Amino acid sequence: MTDQTIAALLEEVRRLANALERVAGPPPGQNDWDAADCFVWNPARQHLQPVVKPNRVSLSLIRGVDHVRDILHDNTLRFAEGFPANNVLLWGARGMGKSSLVKAVHADIRKETGLALKLVEVHREDTSTLPALLDILKAAPHRVLVFCDDLSFDHDDTAYKSLKAALDGGIEGRPDNVLFYATSNRRHLLPRHMMENEQSTAINPSEAVEEKVSLSDRFGLWLGFHKCSQDDYLTMIDGYAAHFGLPLTQAELHHEALEWATTRGGRSGRVAWQYIQDAAGRHRISTDRA
Repeated sequence: MTDQTIAALLEEVRRLANALERVAGPPPGQNDWDAADCFVWNPARQHLQPVVKPNRVSLSLIRGVDHVRDILHDNTLRFAEGFPANNVLLWGARGMGKSSLVKAVHADIRKETGLALKLVEVHREDTSTLPALLDILKAAPHRVLVFCDDLSFDHDDTAYKSLKAALDGGIEGRPDNVLFYATSNRRHLLPRHMMENEQSTAINPSEAVEEKVSLSDRFGLWLGFHKCSQDDYLTMIDGYAAHFGLPLTQAELHHEALEWATTRGGRSGRVAWQYIQDAAGRHRISTDRA
């Protein structure tokens, strides 16, 4: 066999090896728990992507939801300290700080206790991969909050069954070091027409509805967020303005903030933050939330 033939064979072997690697997809990532406090689950690589600079606000800036804030904080603190705690569903009005509260409570408890509590975000479309994620998390050296923002399911969507299994843990049980937090605009996570369709076509309609509604029952705590009153809205505005040092009198601030809410068609924590962004920008003041 000539050198030229050997070289051609080696080149062919390399080509085939590269093709197989492309078919197999990217190799699993190496998970480094020391890389960050927050992570995003990447199911394609079975990898926890570190988030070095999470997008969150200080817990002290979240106003108008004091009761649910205290309940969530206590539940999370007990979990971080190794005591029993419940999965939590934060549901209700849009823009009232549900996801911001989860991230702020996580940061506050880490700072308050010094415990290495980790936060892992799972995107809505990746809920079917939760069993694979739990396999990784059960071997983690830390306690972990698994967080899914804006969780809901559409008609003919069966991914909720993976979530139910993850919340219950199946025969093996949910890992003791894992707790699940989710936010949703709907308390029962599934649209009413989906439950009605199941009811109309099922042999036993009541059992079909129970199957759908039972998903939210897997959450031991339901924390409701309701529409923002004017007083709560202005309290949020005052808190942000004081924190960032906006050079406006309270009368000017309230007038502008109420006018802003009118143009937005409603009041919420998100609308309050958007107004503060505008006012701070006009006065050339940074609102870096790091």
